[in-house]
Amino acid sequence: MRIHLITPIVTEGIRTLDDIAAFNSADLSITQSLIATGPASIESEFDEAMSVPGIVAEAIAAERSGADAIIIDCMGDPGLNAAREVVSIPVLGPSETSMHLAAMLGHKYSVVTVLDSVIPMIENLAKIYGTSEKLVSVRAIDIPVLELEAAPERLIAELATASVAAVEEDGAHAIVLGCTGFLGCAEGITAALESKNYNLPVIDPIPSTACVAAGIVRAGLTHSKRTYAQPRSKDLKGYPSIKIQGE
Repeated sequence: MRIHLITPIVTEGIRTLDDIAAFNSADLSITQSLIATGPASIESEFDEAMSVPGIVAEAIAAERSGADAIIIDCMGDPGLNAAREVVSIPVLGPSETSMHLAAMLGHKYSVVTVLDSVIPMIENLAKIYGTSEKLVSVRAIDIPVLELEAAPERLIAELATASVAAVEEDGAHAIVLGCTGFLGCAEGITAALESKNYNLPVIDPIPSTACVAAGIVRAGLTHSKRTYAQPRSKDLKGYPSIKIQGE
């Protein structure tokens, strides 16, 4: 089985195959690509909109190259529905997947993300995904995406502080890391929570979504084409890399 990770930005090095190498196994490999045109990072609705054509192009390419499933490497789930329309293999968004896992694993959950500008996006997604009644808060640590790797110790400390506050002040029973750039931070946050005798799940979106994607493939499932119907063939100017099946 091969799962393809689409990182929907143009900044090279922010996600590499080394980051996801631990997820590979004897019967599972994970490949990854950036988009060719779009934003340097995603921290707003505008950034998301600018990333969607590139995501769609990469999704089509991934299916045609033999991928069994696709994950969009952003907690905004940009282009998720559009990608599902143009391919037949499963396409998963880490925000949708993580929110449903959190709602299943705990009575109430909080999301800890990067910037205040992202909070409305996450709150809106919780409404769309039907988990808003269980979302008690979205907290931001005020570190931009492109600066996450600059000070790893500060990052873990800020995430831990926000997560503890989500438990103590907001009543969270589960924590969702609200940026895929937080990959690998769950262990440190879990340790900080356990030091205060808070035993609850901390959901790292990319590994969690990879596990769900693999399970969906093994179960022989994919998304419904009654929900995500293939677009009708028509003229599409300015996007030579986007060719849907049948064209």
